[in-house]
This record gives sequence, C-alpha cells and structure tokens, in this order.
Amino acid sequence: MQQQDKVIIIDFGSQVTQLIARRIREAGVYSEIHPCTSDPAAIRAMNPSALVLSGGPSSVHDEGAPPLPKEYLSWGLPILGICYGMQILAHTLDGVVTRSKDREYGRAEFEAFADCPLFAGVEGKEKLTVWMSHGDHVGQLPTGFACIGRTGSLEHAAMCDPARKIYAVQFHPEVAHTDQGERILSNFLFKIAGLKPGWTMSSFVDSSIKTMSEQVGEGKVVLGLSGGIDSTVAAVLLNRAIGKRLYCIFVDNGLLRMGERQEVIAFLEEHFDLNVKCVDARKEFLDKLKGVEDPEQKRKIIGYTFIEVFDREAKAIEGVGFLGQGTLYPDVIESVSFKGPSAVIKSHHNVGGLPEKMNLKLVEPLRELFKDEVRKVAYELGMPEHIIWRHPFPGPGLAIRVIGEITEERLEILRQADKIVQHELLATDWYRKVWQGFAVLLPLKTVGVMGDDRTYEHVIALRIVDSIDAMTADWSRLPSEVLARMSSRIINEVKGVNRVVFDISSKPPSTIEWE
Repeated sequence: MQQQDKVIIIDFGSQVTQLIARRIREAGVYSEIHPCTSDPAAIRAMNPSALVLSGGPSSVHDEGAPPLPKEYLSWGLPILGICYGMQILAHTLDGVVTRSKDREYGRAEFEAFADCPLFAGVEGKEKLTVWMSHGDHVGQLPTGFACIGRTGSLEHAAMCDPARKIYAVQFHPEVAHTDQGERILSNFLFKIAGLKPGWTMSSFVDSSIKTMSEQVGEGKVVLGLSGGIDSTVAAVLLNRAIGKRLYCIFVDNGLLRMGERQEVIAFLEEHFDLNVKCVDARKEFLDKLKGVEDPEQKRKIIGYTFIEVFDREAKAIEGVGFLGQGTLYPDVIESVSFKGPSAVIKSHHNVGGLPEKMNLKLVEPLRELFKDEVRKVAYELGMPEHIIWRHPFPGPGLAIRVIGEITEERLEILRQADKIVQHELLATDWYRKVWQGFAVLLPLKTVGVMGDDRTYEHVIALRIVDSIDAMTADWSRLPSEVLARMSSRIINEVKGVNRVVFDISSKPPSTIEWE
C-alpha cells in the first residue's frame, strides 16, 4: 500500500513494540513493524520516511545481542531510539554503554531540557513522569550527541544529534504510564522528521479497494465469512473492489456459538449484496478433532481443515484464483518469531502455510490494520453498530474455549453458558464497555450441592477483558452483581455445571484466549 509518509519500526523484541506502531498511526502517519533481523536493503526498498528503533530484552553486551546495521545510519533518515534503541545507537557509534548494577523498572522522574524540539510543548517537562525498563544505560555519549534529559539515577536519559536528526530516549514514550508520551512521539514525527499526517481510514478504504482491484484483475476470489467484524469488513471491501466476482463461503465447523449459523446467514442476506454459500462441515471437523487435547494441534487441525474445505469449494467455482481473508496485523505479529526478540505466542489459522497448501493466492485487505482501525473502516463503509461492535471470536471457535477434548456434549454445555454471558453483558450495557467477554469450559469437575444431593460436575470460567487492540489486555472490573447474575444463571440453567470462576489475569503474561 502506497503512503505519502511511512515510519518503519525496527523491532528489537520489546513486548510493547506494537504500541509504538499504534501511537504513530493515531498521529496520522502510517507505520510498520519489521524485525531487527531484516535485510537493510529490504527496509530501504520500502522507502521509509523515518526509522524508530524499539526497546528489547537484551543487553548490548550479551553474546548474540541484536546489532544495529550501520546502513540505517547512512541513509540520512530521522531516527528515534527507544530504550534498547538508545543503547544500541550509542554502542554502534563511539559511545559507551554501561551495565547497571540493578535493573530499573517502573516510573521515574525525568527532566527534559527546554531547548530540545523533542519536548516542545510538553507541559511540566522539568518534572515528567516516564516509564523505565532497562538494565544498561548510556555512560558516555557518542561524538556529536548532546544530552537532552536526565533522571535522578541517569545522567544521560535522552540524547540527540540534531544535525543528523537522530534522537533517543531511555524511557518508553509509547506506553500510557509515560506522561505526554504521545506529544513526544508527535514532536519526533512532525517537528523533527517533518512528516505529514495522511493515514486515515477514509484513505485506507480508497487505496485498499484500488489495490485489490489491481491485484485480482478480472479474477475471482473465494472468502470464508464468519459473520464477525474482520471477515465482514474484508468481504465488503472486496465486494466494492470486484463485485460479484467475490464468492463468500460460510463454513459451519461445529464449533460455532448458539444460533450463530442462522443469525449470520440471515443478516448477510438481508443487509449485504454478497454471494454467500453455507457449507455444513460439522462432522468433518469434529471427526478430525476427536481425542485431541493439545491447543496448538487443535488450531493446526482446524486451519488445515479450513484449507481443505475451501480448496474443495473453490474447485466447484470456475476460475477462482484467490483466497480472501480477514487477517489483522496483530495476527501477523503474534505468528512471527524474531531471533532474540519476541517468541511465537501461538500460531494463527489465518497466517502461515496457506499459499503452500492451496492453489489460491491470498488477498488480505486488513493485514495492515489493528482491530480498532477495522472498526473505523466499518464505520466508513456504513455498517450497523451491532456488527461493528461484535466481540472478537477466534477462528478456531469454541475448540479453544473447550479446554481439553472436544465432544458434542462439552460443546453444548459451553454454548449454553456463553449465551448467558452474552445476554447479561448486553442487558447491562457492559457489552460495549468491554473488549471481549466469553465463557470457557474447564477440563475438570468439582463437588457441589444442589438441593439435598451431592453433585460432581463441570466448571465454567468467565473471561472478560478490557483492551484497545488485543496486544495487551486487563480483566474487566464488572460490578459484583453482574458477575453474580451470570454465575447464578449458568449454574441454574446449564445442566452439568455446578461452579463458575472469574479469570483475573492480564495480558501479558496471560493471553486473552485460554488456548
């Protein structure tokens, strides 16, 4: 996708690198994340307008620590280094990075120097609360650099070489804990790098439709439609690009929520002029999942079975050469492992392996977007709010919410419990307030008492979280009366359940889904 200005973020493995990309996009500038192991020539070919070097878990003194290719410094581009990005800049040039006795983690009081454009307009910059997470620190600045900020424990907490437009900070301006971090990033983008804001969802819609029209040409596209926001937005964009040459297939894999098949098909037929075919593949999926308990194996079985179904259905449509998908940017990031930095969290059914397994080329109109950006696109496309704000539902469906073996009986228990969760969130107006809420069936039973009888039945866990883009999340502080009503209804109305628990884990270290 062509953008007037583009910031490339070189990822050295920070768990919050994605936040840098989000903050830059929120400022109206397009950004992409690429691993520190990327070929500099490939990065240069992307025609970046500026570079940001992320934080990371390594020490520059560690064996195998990710280096900074000197090519990045030779292009004359504005550069912002963050945390490890500052240290690797100093280390690569002629500065000195010193090992700290203790790691500094958490809030710190930062003093910015008034004459630096990076902190222009930042209120209270002489006493700014920032977020630190580092072991090493810059002990001696490289030649040509000046100190532009310090803390009580760091003489050099920020530095710059204005002549080369290279700036660096030891703290993390991208996280919410840093006061006015967005202003600091905006200063780099606009006052230092001289970029112009051109990244809007309106511009994305126009360029996406143009790009897909050129990519597909006179060809045909088959797309798996779940009824969720991602696949629906992808389908509408593709429909605008190629019209009736888009063939949507809704697959009932036996892992859907209660009544979902009927609701989705009825809605799509009524509101969108799309070619939709419903395929009943319940037996095919459940037979292959029989006896499987490992979550990664579940995901792979479901992903490959989707491929088989699509391949079979595509062959029945003459001339189909493309597979459309609602893959999002976080799906791509979580499914890629960079040496040294972040590890693979989980495989994603929309990412990796599909072109090799199918005779179809991929069309992924949302691959560059975060979840909240997809919702903004949906508004641009005029979609109704009950579709726009529908909670995310994983591609593997209830297979990864039934922990352990998948059976018809266990799926039905979960469907009934989950229906109650959805109903109570909607009835109390919490559905729009939280990012996602659902039930999970645990692979254990507990003792209970119903009436005068002892019971030994299933346990349901409630997972309800707040988030912006699913890269990080925290458990939702629902009122106790709402949780009590969910629990009471599930235990009383769902046969086979006698206990409900509430998950109060955050991401990280946990994930939103249990598997």
